Amino acid sequence: MKIRGRIQLRKSAKNKLLDDLTLIYGDTVVQKFASSKFEHAEAGDTSVILIDGKVLLFAVDNIYFPTVRGVMELGFEKNMVVVDSGAVRFVVNGADVMSPGIVRADESILKGDPVIIKEEKYGKPLAIGKALVPGTEMVSDSGKAVKSLHHVGDEIWNLEL
Repeated sequence: MKIRGRIQLRKSAKNKLLDDLTLIYGDTVVQKFASSKFEHAEAGDTSVILIDGKVLLFAVDNIYFPTVRGVMELGFEKNMVVVDSGAVRFVVNGADVMSPGIVRADESILKGDPVIIKEEKYGKPLAIGKALVPGTEMVSDSGKAVKSLHHVGDEIWNLEL
């Protein structure tokens, strides 16, 4: 899949996006890239944001989520869900995250929030998802906790500029 229709974001659109990201991930992280160049583009049916020429954000239902590369580059550390080693192979293949595979989750996560799924051993990001339950209820014996939206090796990960 290729990126097409790159246009630089207007200052007002960029500021709104930064405000939205600040609400979710905090001011400290967002300020690291606030002065960067932001571009909007389309990749198939997905809207993406390029920051300094790299695909670091994508949209689902008009909500912007960091890509897995975005998490690594920008240093997001909030809204984390950590899965055990048994869940890793499923998560990297695009499966939703089930509660029994979750070791810990940020308690501040609300239902519908964007979440970053990391593996327990090395703390590497594996996927980005949307919380189906609050963070306080994610660690349990049954049920689906996170809907997977993007993972290592998928179309967003392999976008060509």
